[in-house]
Amino acid sequence: MENLAVLLPVIGLLVALTNIVTQVLKRMTWDKMPTNVVAVIVAMVLTVAAGIAYCQLKGLAITWYLVVGLIVGGFAVAYAAMFGFDKLKEILNWGDKDG
Repeated sequence: MENLAVLLPVIGLLVALTNIVTQVLKRMTWDKMPTNVVAVIVAMVLTVAAGIAYCQLKGLAITWYLVVGLIVGGFAVAYAAMFGFDKLKEILNWGDKDG
């Protein structure tokens, strides 16, 4: 249960970092790549890097199923970053609509 208490804030942090890095890269690439593709790539890199760093800090062996789990987690982070940000913008703009 202790690991779950650490995992949830880490996922939130990865989603926030994915959004920030994606926005920066989107401006640097002058919108040549679709934003969703950039978000998936950034989420994968950040999630796998964070997982490997955690394993190194804790002295855990990096196994094939851990790598698969990190990749699945990367897709979850990308999904949350892509659609969570849009929903948050929609909620924040809700009060600005006339009608």
